[in-house]
Amino acid sequence: MTKHLTVVDHPLVQHKLSLMREVETPTAVFRQLLREISMLLAYEVTRELPMTTHEIQTPLEKMDAPTLDGRKLALISILRAGNGLLDGVLELIPLARVGFVGLYRDEETLQPVQYYFKVPGQLDERLVIAVDPMLATGNSSVAAIDLLKGAGAKNIRFLCLLAAPEGVARMKEAHPDVPIVTASLDSHLNDQGYIVPGLGDAGDRMFGTK
Repeated sequence: MTKHLTVVDHPLVQHKLSLMREVETPTAVFRQLLREISMLLAYEVTRELPMTTHEIQTPLEKMDAPTLDGRKLALISILRAGNGLLDGVLELIPLARVGFVGLYRDEETLQPVQYYFKVPGQLDERLVIAVDPMLATGNSSVAAIDLLKGAGAKNIRFLCLLAAPEGVARMKEAHPDVPIVTASLDSHLNDQGYIVPGLGDAGDRMFGTK
C-alpha cells in the first residue's frame, strides 16, 4: 500500500458506523456491528497480499489457481478494544497468527503505559496488521508500532474504525512507512483526547463497562 491514509467509504461500512455512533445502540448490537465492519475493513487492508499459484483439480480439469503466498500474516490487537476488531478480521483470515499489545492511556498525561506484550515469531517475514478501533492522539498507536518494530516487524499496517486528524499526523510523523486504513476521519479531538463526533469510548461500549 502506498497511501498513508485510506478511508473506506463503502456504503455498508458507513451505514454500520452510523448505527455504532448512536448513543442508544446497545452493547450487543455495538459488538456485532464492530465485527461486521472489521470484516469489511479487513478486505481493504489485505488488498495487496502477495499471491502465487497452486495446481488444483476442478470438477472439469486441472488449473493453476491463485493462492496466498508467504508466511501467514500476523494480527496484533492493541488491548483491550482492539479485540473487537480482531474477532471480525479472524473470521475472514482464520489462519492468521495473533499477538497482543497491552497499553492503557494515562488520563492525566494522555501518554501510553505498557503492561503486556506477546507476539508471534518471525515478524520480519510476515505482514503485520495492528488493530485498534480508535486512532485518537496517536500516542498509544505509535508506542505499539515502536514495540512491533522492536520485535522485528518490517511490513506493518494499522487498521482502525475511527481516526482523528491529530492521530493521523502523529502516526505519519513517527511511522510514515505504516499505512492506515479506517472507516472515518473525524473532525478533531476534544480536551479529554476523545474523537469528535466519534462514538465515545469504544472499549466501554463494546464490553458494557460504563
